[in-house]
Amino acid sequence: MSNDIVSTDWLADHLGSPDIAIIDASWHLPTAKRDAKQEFAQAHIPGAQFFDIDELSDTASSLPHMLPSPEKFSSRMRKMGIGDGKRIIAYDTVGLFSASRAWWMFKVFGHEDVAVLDGGLKKWLAESRATEDGPALPRQERHFTARFKGSMVKDMKDVAAALKSGTAQVADARSGTRFRGEEVEPRPGVRAGHMPGANNVHYASLLNPDGTLKSPAEIEAAFTAAGVDLARPVITSCGSGITAAILTLGLTRTGTRDHALYDGSWTEWGGNPDAAVVTGP
Repeated sequence: MSNDIVSTDWLADHLGSPDIAIIDASWHLPTAKRDAKQEFAQAHIPGAQFFDIDELSDTASSLPHMLPSPEKFSSRMRKMGIGDGKRIIAYDTVGLFSASRAWWMFKVFGHEDVAVLDGGLKKWLAESRATEDGPALPRQERHFTARFKGSMVKDMKDVAAALKSGTAQVADARSGTRFRGEEVEPRPGVRAGHMPGANNVHYASLLNPDGTLKSPAEIEAAFTAAGVDLARPVITSCGSGITAAILTLGLTRTGTRDHALYDGSWTEWGGNPDAAVVTGP
């Protein structure tokens, strides 16, 4: 396995390691009517802390959970006792869903030693492993250095220019029905459909039934089947920048180097009346 993924066996063996920081980065669509923070208090992996994707964002933006400033990110990590020299393990309750967003955020802010728990809490519980309840224990503050890597993030202008010039391909992680515009978008004011020229790589096509990530060869095959050429630059997108990070994790696992994530994703594009939107395959 690459350094970006760890197994439940590996984590169970390293639970008490002083250099490990475990974060529960669970997040759910508003339509799911689930409270990730409340679920964390009911059961989490021993020693884990809750990583609040909505709070750890640019709260001044009208778009959901956009990247925060490096200052805000490093300040929050310092308070959580997550600092330089720590190996961060991110998981979520679904299996492999929002943990990859947290993984990507750490990478964007220059912290390379971060991995996603393969199969997440779902697999951990299925294997009857220990959990604890209640709030996370307070940690001693640690220094966290945030070094912003702008090449990993794209904005709407970048994406529009890439689609127009053909310099990069857009891989849209949403379901086929949302991509084709056959389903109403979960956020009000956002049109149904996709960007002209985008390719649909549903994030679920990269996952096994137990929520673990498929092998690099299978991931490559999923992108190729969707018409994405991994020898050319790729921009990942989704509804609001969460599941796009699953594609980013998959691309990283295949050794693909030239890729970035569109942070505003479909919420920004579909919500902009001036942006071109198409429906159908």
